[in-house]
Amino acid sequence: MTDHSQSTAPEPTGRIVLLTTSHRVAPGVLSWPAWQVLHAADRVLCADPGHPQLPYLREAGVEVEHAAPDAHELVEACAGGRTVVVLPGGEGDRRLTDGLARLAGSGRVSMPGLELLPGSYDLPGARLLDLVQVMDRVRRECPWTSRQTHRGLAKYAIEEAYELVEAIEAGDREELREELGDVLLQVVFHARIAEEGLPADGEGDGDGDGDEEDDGAGTLGAFSIDDVAGALVEKLIHRHPHVFGDAEAETPEDVHAHWQRTKAVEKQRESVTDGVPVGQPGLALAAKLAGRARAGGVAVELPRGEGIGYELLELAARAEAEGVDPETALRAAARVYREAIRAAEGVDG
Repeated sequence: MTDHSQSTAPEPTGRIVLLTTSHRVAPGVLSWPAWQVLHAADRVLCADPGHPQLPYLREAGVEVEHAAPDAHELVEACAGGRTVVVLPGGEGDRRLTDGLARLAGSGRVSMPGLELLPGSYDLPGARLLDLVQVMDRVRRECPWTSRQTHRGLAKYAIEEAYELVEAIEAGDREELREELGDVLLQVVFHARIAEEGLPADGEGDGDGDGDEEDDGAGTLGAFSIDDVAGALVEKLIHRHPHVFGDAEAETPEDVHAHWQRTKAVEKQRESVTDGVPVGQPGLALAAKLAGRARAGGVAVELPRGEGIGYELLELAARAEAEGVDPETALRAAARVYREAIRAAEGVDG
């Protein structure tokens, strides 16, 4: 008697691996699981012949086929238990992934295993690389941006700084994020301009119209955003020996004292007032000068005179000594005053 209960085992469906990589990480720098999958795969497919990973895969002995299969073709390629690795482009392959999703949802196709394997990850700050690239292209191709100068942009740096302060005072996190971006744009913009090594007289007439005249003062040395960031990294490390070295700091006051000592050595200033920008708002300027004199041990009395200016100077110095920022305090009081005015006018909000 023949036993008809026996049945053949289902054919293995194989595996599809979508291997993603970040363009912000150097090509060829892949995770160990990614290299393992690439070497063990039956086929490795890539639709983009200019994919930045290809030279490094070839160097590592990984054969890559230039192919752009649709979902059906890719599923068939996995028949018999084969593993197929797909290298999508930088923007991914929406056509392929949508097709695979439709096949899986239909229930009519025996689907292979589908795995998304990140071969490289973005590190914190990686999007800053995108910002630098975009700024570079805008500087080269935008008719307005390509004509801007340091001097012509100076007013925007001031405006954006004030808008950032307003966002902080308002406590609006979304607005804060946006305004931080606008301030960062100023940094990247100026650094991109500096790569070109512009006239040392401050870039011409300063109105941003591009009609610059060189007065013979020569040119400033070119530098890039990497130079800006590198100098900042060195400064932060040097001024934080309690973090990166053997020094000890138990309190914020200890940190501040060390910070001031380090700056004094670095700057070799003739006066404690050196480096204080006199163009800042009056209350902030008065408080900064009073703080510098107090921290530097310079025994000097506040000047006396007639008029509200000297009274404000005294108030600013007193606020600084008490640990209060007079500019912030006045702005807070002014906002209350503004709301009182609007309420008197019957204006909501």
